[in-house]
Amino acid sequence: MKPLLIASLVASLALPAAALAQNAGQIASARRGSSCPGCNLFQADFSGLELKGRNFTGARLRQADLSLAVMNRTSFARTDLRDINAYGGVFSSANFAGADLTHASFVGAYLQGANLAGARLDGTNFSGAELDHVRGLSQAQLNRACGDAATRIPPGLRIPAC
Repeated sequence: MKPLLIASLVASLALPAAALAQNAGQIASARRGSSCPGCNLFQADFSGLELKGRNFTGARLRQADLSLAVMNRTSFARTDLRDINAYGGVFSSANFAGADLTHASFVGAYLQGANLAGARLDGTNFSGAELDHVRGLSQAQLNRACGDAATRIPPGLRIPAC
């Protein structure tokens, strides 16, 4: 009886973890170019892909790899983008309104025309990124992020050094 009880307890504890795991089918569909609002794309690899004009609103892309991806006009509104790697990515006119970009890396990324209104930027690294024509970016947001001398930001704003 004891082994059955222990096995049952272990199985019930594993359920919440499984519910948060990535969804391979949704990731494959998104990698092929489908929009995927609200999808679980945890740790997905989109590196080097061109996915312009897609909708990932409200999706979970935590720890995803968007390095060198081209995602112009893509909506990431209210999306979980914590801990992503977007090194050298191109996000022209992308919508990050209300997104959580905590500890994201946008080193060398191109974000001209992107909407960052209400985005959480705690620990976000914008070293070498081009942000000088983004919309909705405030000094309060930048105070929680970091960059370097090569980071381009809108006039009148400043970014702490990493």
